[in-house]
Amino acid sequence: MSVEFSVIIPTYRRPRELRDAVTSVLAQQEVTIEIIVVDDSPEGSAREVIDAINDPRVTYFKNPSPTGGNPSIVRNLAWPHAKGSFIHFLDDDDIVPEGHYAAVREAFSKHSEVGMIFGRIEPFGTCTAAQLEHERRYFADAARRAATCQGFGPRWAFVGRMLFESVLLVCSASVLRRECVIQLGGFDPELRLMEDGDFHVRAIRKFGTYFMDRVVLRYRICSPSLMHAPNPDQSQLNSVREARRRTQAKYRKERGLLEFYGLALFIRTFQIFGRS
Repeated sequence: MSVEFSVIIPTYRRPRELRDAVTSVLAQQEVTIEIIVVDDSPEGSAREVIDAINDPRVTYFKNPSPTGGNPSIVRNLAWPHAKGSFIHFLDDDDIVPEGHYAAVREAFSKHSEVGMIFGRIEPFGTCTAAQLEHERRYFADAARRAATCQGFGPRWAFVGRMLFESVLLVCSASVLRRECVIQLGGFDPELRLMEDGDFHVRAIRKFGTYFMDRVVLRYRICSPSLMHAPNPDQSQLNSVREARRRTQAKYRKERGLLEFYGLALFIRTFQIFGRS
């Protein structure tokens, strides 16, 4: 039987969370899946978890580097081995909601013109109530902005907002056609922060996206996020600004000044006229 969804899970010393993530994928109904777990810990700590699950749909890979790698490098180790028609890069502490892949397959069938699909993100976790509420507001706003982007087609509004405003999604919230990942060459190994933002911008620019107005991911919050903490310190702010600067510079170099500043003007017009 052919594989429809290849789920790639990089992991680093989070056995309990990894088990929950893998279990949520294996519980999906009406689709065929494979899971590729890439263990980035030098001691191979995830092997015991995968052996205990003992499901032939799950494959274990160990990062051969003794020092490990950044998220881009670890994800890139796995996707060339994927056999599925669609690829999902799932973080090891996130949860796939019931019926997710069946809904994504249907959405791809209805929107054959796009290469990527994403949707709403539902935060949960053991953080403080204030942090969890902050995360819920953040992702509710991201969903509202993504829904507005959809009215302008599958590319430009999404790309502009990702480049010049806050990001619309996290890595685990998207699923891509396998041929799109191949053409993109996966993640940029030079990026250690906001590497998923760069990946999504490139994917949307080249292939287009569709936003599903349903929860596609349960996103675990254990501590304030570097990307959208309620009270970031100066070091966090500097790191995020530098990562965004690098992403913008890369886009400007690859796509040219005219397109880059045209998108900036488009998004600025959005803001002036109060579009949500």
